[in-house]
Parts: sequence; C-alpha cells; structure tokens
Amino acid sequence: MSASMVRATVRAVSKRKILPTRAALTLTPAAVSKISFLLQNKPEYIGLKVGVRTRGCNGLTYTLDYTKEKDKSDEEVLQDGVRVFIEKKAQLTLLGTEMDFVESKLSSEFVFNNPNIKGTCGCGESFNI
Repeated sequence: MSASMVRATVRAVSKRKILPTRAALTLTPAAVSKISFLLQNKPEYIGLKVGVRTRGCNGLTYTLDYTKEKDKSDEEVLQDGVRVFIEKKAQLTLLGTEMDFVESKLSSEFVFNNPNIKGTCGCGESFNI
C-alpha cells in the first residue's frame, strides 16, 4: 500500500473530560463519509487501519492504511457501516479520540482530536503523550 494515501493532522484537545465510550475511537459523519468513499471501489479491503509510528520532531505520528483482514490484536471500531481497525500499539494513545475529515481550499485530511496528547510539533503531524 502507498504510504501517501491520505494526510492526517493531530490536535491536542485541552480542558476536555474523557467521556467513557463504547468505542476506543469515534468517527464524525465527515470521516464516515470519506472512509466509505475511499473503500467503495476497493472490494478487497474491509476497512482502514490506524497505527502509530515513531516519526517527526515530536515523537509519534498516526498512520492510515487499507486493510484486508483484522489482526488478532486489533481493536475494531464499527460505526455507521464503516470499519476502522486500531493496531495494538496505537490503542492506548487513541482512547477518547474523535477522528474527523476536514477539507479546505488547500488540503483535505483526517484529523485526530485527541485529549491524551501532551504536545504537538509546529506542523501538527507528530505528537507526544
């Protein structure tokens, strides 16, 4: 899979209580719509997989890729018919996070609104917990 499938930006959310949810990750309607669009012509894939990688000037960055199967240690988030799988290494960093899709004149990207983040880099692509 191509690593440049989509862009993702990280935002630290301050002064927000982490509310207990059933899913480790919640998706906005815009994110659900975009994921559905990305998967509609790819019947061999069952969803998107979210992971973390050590990268960037602040420590960690999220990765997004298509997936054909659920690994044994993946957490599955099923929302409005869309499946997102969270790699084991990323599960604790994503608790209480909202995944959104934002479009502007200059970019379109998935945005992770994460209350667990302690700091981000200037460009918003890497974070630390």
